[in-house]
Amino acid sequence: MTAAIHERTAVITGAGSGIGRATALRFAAEGARLTIADIDEDGLAETRRQVEQRAASVESRVVNVADESAVADLVEAAHHRWGSLDILCNNAGITGGSYGPVTEEDADVWRRVLDVNLLGAMYGTKYAGRIMRDQQRGAIVNTASVAGIRAGAGGNPYSASKAAVINLTQTSACDLGQYGVRVNAVCPGLTETGMTRRVFDYAREQGKESKLGARCELRRYGRPEELAAAILFLASDEASFITGQALAVDGGNTASLNMPGMKV
Repeated sequence: MTAAIHERTAVITGAGSGIGRATALRFAAEGARLTIADIDEDGLAETRRQVEQRAASVESRVVNVADESAVADLVEAAHHRWGSLDILCNNAGITGGSYGPVTEEDADVWRRVLDVNLLGAMYGTKYAGRIMRDQQRGAIVNTASVAGIRAGAGGNPYSASKAAVINLTQTSACDLGQYGVRVNAVCPGLTETGMTRRVFDYAREQGKESKLGARCELRRYGRPEELAAAILFLASDEASFITGQALAVDGGNTASLNMPGMKV
């Protein structure tokens, strides 16, 4: 355990599975007090059960982050419960299931993806940022994606939303830095989560699991725990002079041109 977030209070959205759950468990192991949220009630309950097994203090709320009033209530409830709000992890996100060319895109899919991925992060930052501004301290970590850095890692609406989250991270860092509030993002590469389960299940059914992550320099896919470790770092005092950054946690995927056929 590190003293970096011990007894700090944290809100984590998208905590019902994948990176959000791994982050909640890692924060719990580090002694943080948690308010976890997800739209998936069953997944959220399982995360809470696992957190409580670690004897950590935790509250949970079923929240749709696309609903501004629900996010405002989440943040206020966490602040009221713990008396402070030190960390916000805007992790909730969806792919939208759209992978076609832009000429065939459905505007309703775009709106749904932007509502969750971009506006959900903005709402969290808006309301948590006010509390952190008044406290004169705090750390916000957004979950973006390598899809927001380079084409080919996700569908068009998902990629656009994550590029926007990176920019939101930068503009928010500029707005809040003078108040001692840091805002950063992690950009996961291919990682096995609930959101990517379909890809992994298909690869395993076809006997092609070894190809997952083959285009990364480390020649493998990521684990949610590896993203949680990066989020912990950015949220902690160990990253006290880091703000406005988007950290790619992608096995080197964005370090090269990474064109099809370039790697064997």
